[in-house]
Amino acid sequence: MMGTALKKRSLERNKSEIELNLEDGQLVLLPPMDVLDSLGLIKKLGYNVTVVMLDPWFNKGIGGVREDYVEYIVTILSAAKDVANHIYLWGFPEIVARFIERIPRPLELVAWLTWYYKNSPSVIRGWRSSQMACLHLSYPKAKLYPEHFLNEVQKEKLVQGKLRYIPGPTSVIEDSLLVGFVKRKEQTGHPSQKPIGVYEKLLLMTTKEGDLVIDPMAGSGTTGEVARTLGRKAILCDSSEEYTSMMEKRLNIDRLLL
Repeated sequence: MMGTALKKRSLERNKSEIELNLEDGQLVLLPPMDVLDSLGLIKKLGYNVTVVMLDPWFNKGIGGVREDYVEYIVTILSAAKDVANHIYLWGFPEIVARFIERIPRPLELVAWLTWYYKNSPSVIRGWRSSQMACLHLSYPKAKLYPEHFLNEVQKEKLVQGKLRYIPGPTSVIEDSLLVGFVKRKEQTGHPSQKPIGVYEKLLLMTTKEGDLVIDPMAGSGTTGEVARTLGRKAILCDSSEEYTSMMEKRLNIDRLLL
């Protein structure tokens, strides 16, 4: 009984500190911890989360390889669905394709999104990769906001009931790789950093101002930067001490000491 009471008080203190920081600066950076631990913490705290962003290492090259990768990601998806209405899962097409038939129910596939980039550096004498895939999964009838992409004239027509078609973004998102001099001001040194322009579209489609976004594999903190710019709240975490420090510097915030 004593242990249960202590755990309850500890959770209450953690939630109070997180909420205080969310109200003060929109962003919260947790100390380094495993993705399943951070998602488990969010679930225990009972937050109403709109989006979970998942950008894991892709089981090739940087980040190492694990034989149970498919089972590992499915476990993470199952944990994510317990806390949010929408989930984005990033990966190369040949990797995320494995999860189309393994989507944890009741989640559904909303869209297969493609980030297309022209400036793909490669020494391969053949096909050069110029895309990355992102699965948009959600609960049935989870709210989408294509109207966030309308201009002022289109918004007025929508209010008047005269906009028959809503010209939202396509499932192919064009933006550059952050390499060399391309968008140098965005670059943090993270080896798989995504551009701000790509994440903006993902959050605009699934959130409104004030909504809460969780990124338990936050890397360099792009989710946090976009959330803050759009007026959303975000809780960020990464298992890496190096990347947690990188986020502290980029976002000008300190990690919480839970």
